[in-house]
Amino acid sequence: MLRDKVAQKRGSMNLIAAVDRNWAIGKAGRELVNIPEDKKFFREETTGKVIVMGRKTFESLPGAMALAGRTNIVLSENPGFAPKNTIVCRSFEETKEELAKYPTEDIYIIGGGSIYKQFLSLCDTAHITKVDYKYDADTYFPNLDKLSEWEIKETSEEKTYFDMIYEFVRYSRKK
Repeated sequence: MLRDKVAQKRGSMNLIAAVDRNWAIGKAGRELVNIPEDKKFFREETTGKVIVMGRKTFESLPGAMALAGRTNIVLSENPGFAPKNTIVCRSFEETKEELAKYPTEDIYIIGGGSIYKQFLSLCDTAHITKVDYKYDADTYFPNLDKLSEWEIKETSEEKTYFDMIYEFVRYSRKK
């Protein structure tokens, strides 16, 4: 029944990430790039919404604290992990049960790599900041350009931050 509820609601959960040319998102638990306009976009998209992340992503947040103005849901199998101002789920199934309480369009999957992979099939929109550079990385986002069920719906003009070239791209799951 719960699976049906999530399946019925599937259609508007979001993924949000900044990726390099190889769809890399991190190295050694840290983001690859810090672009102020990307941070602003992330803040605007997720404030007042539900964000879902793994423990390592949570620990990479400033001060390893919940992001203000959002419902922070953290997936961690560690029974001793219980940070303030978060909802901790111990499994993918438990996380899906928790997410069923919220409107799907208000849910943003924010990382890391394994969390993106687990939730990809439940999402229909991906907000991707594409950085035109290849970083040394150990964590990746699924390459939506190689997945036939995803298509680009909107692309910003090319932007620069110092010597970095990037653009905002919105992908949608094909109907």
